[in-house]
Amino acid sequence: MSVKIRLQRHGKKGKPFFHIVVADSRARRDGRFIEKLGTYNPITNPATIDLNVDSAVKWLNNGAQPTDTARAILSYKGALYKKHLQGGVAKGAFDEAEAEKRFNAWVEAKEAKVQGKVEGLATAKSDAKKAAFEAEAKVNEARIAAAAQAEADAKAAEEAANAPAEGEAPAADAEGTEETQA
Repeated sequence: MSVKIRLQRHGKKGKPFFHIVVADSRARRDGRFIEKLGTYNPITNPATIDLNVDSAVKWLNNGAQPTDTARAILSYKGALYKKHLQGGVAKGAFDEAEAEKRFNAWVEAKEAKVQGKVEGLATAKSDAKKAAFEAEAKVNEARIAAAAQAEADAKAAEEAANAPAEGEAPAADAEGTEETQA
């Protein structure tokens, strides 16, 4: 029996969510499996991966073949590196404590890198929000300035329209007073 480490699709249309499972290669994609190793959510940025590394290494040592995507996930989480280190222990290159120390150092470096990406995304999001707010403030200032200009133009036009009417009125009054005097 050929055993594969592969993904089982869950979630709804357009929102995939995967279980990382060990299954017989003849089983259907979302069918029967031997053991669930973890989950993978590609929707989040960066993708959320929850993996039992020790079980994955056990299955890799037993001969389970990962699919391409599963191999990338196992590599990302360090399961393949841990298997590599266990091979070094078996050959006598170093002891188990050294292998664990190297693996833990690698995991810490990887977590720092992922955390840096998360912080970079958060910074980029806040910068984009700030830039959008400043652009909106400029548009609002321009709109207020245009409204004030339009109001000033309307007031000037009204004063211009009222000024000749006021100029004619005293002349009419003057004529009216002349007629009354004569």
